[in-house]
Amino acid sequence: MCGILGVVAQTPVNQLLYDGLQVLQHRGQDAAGIATVDGNTFHLHKGNGLVRDVFRTRNMRALAAGKAGIAHVRYPTAGSAVDHNEAQPFYVNSPFGIVLGHNGNLTNTAQLQKELFLEDRRHVNTNSDSEVLLNVLAHELQAQSKLPRLDAETIFSAVSGVHRRCRGAYAVVAMIAGYGLLAFRDSFGIRPLVIGTHETEEGVEYLVASESVALDTLGFKFLRDVAPGEAVFVDFAGNLHSKQCAQQSSFNPCIFEYVYLARPDSVIDGVSVYETRLNMGEYLADKINREWPEHDIDVVIPIPDSSRPSALQLAYRLNIPFREGFVKNRYIGRTFIMPGQAMRKKSVRQKLNAIGVEFKDKNVLLVDDSIVRGTTSREIVQMARDAGARKVYFASAAPPVRFPNVYGIDMPSRHELIATGRDDAEICREISADRLIYQDLEDLKAAVRKANPAIQNFDASCFNGEYITGDITPEYLDRVEAARAGGKANQNADDDQMELDLAMSLSSM
Repeated sequence: MCGILGVVAQTPVNQLLYDGLQVLQHRGQDAAGIATVDGNTFHLHKGNGLVRDVFRTRNMRALAAGKAGIAHVRYPTAGSAVDHNEAQPFYVNSPFGIVLGHNGNLTNTAQLQKELFLEDRRHVNTNSDSEVLLNVLAHELQAQSKLPRLDAETIFSAVSGVHRRCRGAYAVVAMIAGYGLLAFRDSFGIRPLVIGTHETEEGVEYLVASESVALDTLGFKFLRDVAPGEAVFVDFAGNLHSKQCAQQSSFNPCIFEYVYLARPDSVIDGVSVYETRLNMGEYLADKINREWPEHDIDVVIPIPDSSRPSALQLAYRLNIPFREGFVKNRYIGRTFIMPGQAMRKKSVRQKLNAIGVEFKDKNVLLVDDSIVRGTTSREIVQMARDAGARKVYFASAAPPVRFPNVYGIDMPSRHELIATGRDDAEICREISADRLIYQDLEDLKAAVRKANPAIQNFDASCFNGEYITGDITPEYLDRVEAARAGGKANQNADDDQMELDLAMSLSSM
């Protein structure tokens, strides 16, 4: 999971891109980067850490030139280590200067790496699939280009070539020196991408982003979602071009975006994330009434933050008091991406603290957005008991996570997922709850469709093991998990090299 931005404006864009990354920080907390373009020259700064840590005043001044640019926040996927060399955007200077940022994960990276080396004669410096994607795009631009200069149709033909070669999930922003901003989305529409406009006296400005919340906060008006398989190109004269570039496309947005990844104030593919989470609470309440009508729940308490709308609506539907029982320390990183069970356990206690009065002598229903490893859930159940709860019930607004995600979310390997190979009763015992209630997958889908009935299909692979791209085998998952294990080892060895200044100014050839 990553966050991407691309803009063509009438004034310098460095501050706008910085502010946009702050808004999208929830989509990636490990690295950040901004590239601006001034004529044929790129100005690029990137590094590991939060946005506020990567960019200092001197870096922002170096990025001031240029009225167009792209930006990226990174959350490494498929078990890759937090390597400073894999911070984005990536850059190539042949055949045209291109910088690129990518949200998603290619599922045929190994095959593409071989093709780039043996057939395309292109060198890839890292293990990042994003750099592979950049080089595929660069090669296709070179292959399609018939004139001394590029035009929109040639660029779209190159994107068609990318679609033919690349498998998996990808939402992409790229800047081509001397030409403009290119953005495109995979043919399944798995990862989100929206486009907005801003009217100025000098002309129209365009912004492409992972979520609509970036448009809202930066003063842009939502225009539309980029369609699956579609490419949009904004030239430096401010003209918008678009074309469907995939031979076949279908609409299968990642349903986990609505469960957890996206901000509640975003609208993705016509679906209000907040409304969806309210709907999830209603369906979960209906399941409790249907399967546990004699429940003795005294109070409903959310586990901050993304489960709050679901817990609120669940409590309203059940006519049970809703209370805030945990205070969250917002300066602790996400626990499920931290290496080592001991570190995750320690982090949960640092991240949340119970308000004793809301638990003492009560039967408490805790509501979370999902259960992944179960480590956090177990610790929170124990915190509720330590705070004096008589009984602790646990509800998940999402179904059991039983399968890895290969489309851009760093889900644990199968043996780390608490739901893999266990039924609900076993999971309940594992997290030490008195009762466990999971959302049904069909109800989760209905919760999203209620907000936008036009969506019929989803990527719900982490729940049902059905991989929409059709190329995921048990052998592939084995390789991903082996790479994940290797990535963890490398990450632990390189922790002391996390902060590295990568400021640079690159001129295209």
